[in-house]
Amino acid sequence: MAENEKNEQVTPVPEKSPKPKKDKKSDSSKPSFFARAGKWLKEMRSELKKVQWPTRKQTINNTLIVIACVVIVGVFIWAFDYLAGSLIRLIISLFQGG
Repeated sequence: MAENEKNEQVTPVPEKSPKPKKDKKSDSSKPSFFARAGKWLKEMRSELKKVQWPTRKQTINNTLIVIACVVIVGVFIWAFDYLAGSLIRLIISLFQGG
């Protein structure tokens, strides 16, 4: 029974103290917009130096592959559109009796 009494006892929860308000001085420690923008540009430049850029030959090859894929997909869309349009005209002409 003594064990149950120990489990049932509730320990008081300490109240949280309100957060201290920030000083205007702490806001002034934040770098200016231009300092942050300059830092960002420097970091971006260093990251771009790490990029392995494709050669001219790879770029031309990839461009030709994309153009070929676009043409092939365009032909399929045109063919589907032509067949669907023909089928719809056929169905309409059958129901109009002429």
